[in-house]
Amino acid sequence: MNLGLSEDERMIADAAADLLGQRSDSASVRACIEGEGGSDGALWQQIAAELGWCAVGIDEDSGGMGMGALTQALLFEQTGAHLLCAPFFSTMALGSNLLTHCASEAARLALLPAVAEGSLSLSAPLPSNPEWTTAADLLHASPSDDGWRLEGQVQRIPDAAYVDACLVFARCGAEGEVGLFRVDVGAPGVAVTMHSGWDATRRFGGLHVNGTVAQRLDETLAPQSLHRATAMARLFMAAEALGGAQRCLDLTTAYVMERKQFGRAVGSFQAVKHRCAQMMVAVEALRSGVYGVARLSEQGAAVDQLAAECAAIRLQADEAFFFCAQEAIQLHGGVGFTWEYDPHLYFKRAQASRHWLGAPEALAEEAADYVLNEVAA
Repeated sequence: MNLGLSEDERMIADAAADLLGQRSDSASVRACIEGEGGSDGALWQQIAAELGWCAVGIDEDSGGMGMGALTQALLFEQTGAHLLCAPFFSTMALGSNLLTHCASEAARLALLPAVAEGSLSLSAPLPSNPEWTTAADLLHASPSDDGWRLEGQVQRIPDAAYVDACLVFARCGAEGEVGLFRVDVGAPGVAVTMHSGWDATRRFGGLHVNGTVAQRLDETLAPQSLHRATAMARLFMAAEALGGAQRCLDLTTAYVMERKQFGRAVGSFQAVKHRCAQMMVAVEALRSGVYGVARLSEQGAAVDQLAAECAAIRLQADEAFFFCAQEAIQLHGGVGFTWEYDPHLYFKRAQASRHWLGAPEALAEEAADYVLNEVAA
């Protein structure tokens, strides 16, 4: 498998890094955190509508560029490195991903072109349970003359107040089967409550619906389709974590080279060099894993294999990101945990993201089950 980037892929990654380095720098992120909005609407319009980032991973038949999972991962790597305060992750890793793998053909053709052109932003719940459909337990859908009506609530939706619509799972009718629905955030009977969380750079909200008319997007929610969507979401989370870990390393190496002690740069001390080297090894190993799993998904790997690979790389990403974030705080010394320096922002993201779509223990168990079953077979 070739893990090298093509010229187009490298250009896209470099352009994303340059843009976000200017528009999503520390000052801009902090302005979003401290402001009431919590999201940079102008930057979102630029990357979604003008630059076409949302079209990258959508098939050409649905109005996108069809550039594959690795190109998407490169963009998520940069949004993770710069803690982008805009609904790109929500729209692409969650919303577009669910539409692509779980929605009917009619729903895909109706909605994905709008996502690709940047006129429709989406989100979906991110439960801590590895089974995505557990979010359906508190939401009920009833058939009506005008389609379906929803009653109940859904929690843990990233960027809930900043998107046009949310894709939610609900129990349908008396049978209680799970269906996938689109709920417009501004529709009658919809109330969004935003919450202050540990990671202030990605705000979550709850969706409360009272007799809201909703569009059902699936014909029958196939387990294999949902399994693949979950796997891809985990891959993109790992790509974001890769960017965050790399940024922790960059911040740390820059700091230890300018901070002096006993007349020498701290970075010249052997113990500090070793710890920075450990961070670099963790980052580069994770990069190879993320790129490799992304290539594997583009080659049409079987769902079970892809799911196990994505669970494993997501576990590796959680560990590497957390390690690099805590090392960044330690190697910044006494200022490492202060508000004025950035390592704590990445540490909080690393902690919070470990609970999205499966804790580390659940991910390890899923990957191990696949390996053991393959050995037994």
